[in-house]
Amino acid sequence: MAKTIGVVLSGCGFQDGAEIHEAVLTLLALDRAGATIVCMAPNVPQRKVVNHLTGAETKEERNVLVESARIARGQIRDIATVKAAELDGLVLPGGFGAALNLSDFALKGPEATVHPDVARLVGELFAQAKPIGAICIAPAVVAKVLAGKGVKLTIGNDAGTAQAIEKLGCRHATCVTEAMVVDGDHKVVTTPAYMLGPSIKHVAAGIEKAVAEVMRLA
Repeated sequence: MAKTIGVVLSGCGFQDGAEIHEAVLTLLALDRAGATIVCMAPNVPQRKVVNHLTGAETKEERNVLVESARIARGQIRDIATVKAAELDGLVLPGGFGAALNLSDFALKGPEATVHPDVARLVGELFAQAKPIGAICIAPAVVAKVLAGKGVKLTIGNDAGTAQAIEKLGCRHATCVTEAMVVDGDHKVVTTPAYMLGPSIKHVAAGIEKAVAEVMRLA
């Protein structure tokens, strides 16, 4: 029987939403592994909108769910409607949207708050001992939800972010792009991806390994 894996998106574009390479590589790896994929995103305004050609912030208003639907080819749900009982596992791709739209970690670090339905779903899966994968900066979201539980995870080697994760009562492990960190006791799988780069082939290697481990644990 196919395993059903949720993928939490945070918009479309690495500077203000989901990192598109990371999201697509996650979907590809899951599809190749035979998973049934449930894409989802919060139905909220983006915290900011960036012109990805110039890097400048614009005055546009965009919706996280609507923008995420670009990546999911329209096959996406409001995360508020998704329950852990439907899923065998969950993966959160990175991109700045994870730290802006799924949470405000980019603004408040360890004092951040996480979108209520993101926090609910991550917490529900954790409580049901179902695997959670997180990519790039998204492990910071997981760390906030699971604060104080001693979960081991990685965002690569950025000292400031690692310190914030440690402050939340989680354990940070340094990791290269092509590898992953597995907390087998808590079923949390993380990989640095574009927190380190340097190119899509390196990012793909780490994501493929992480997705395979989430599928194995599911």
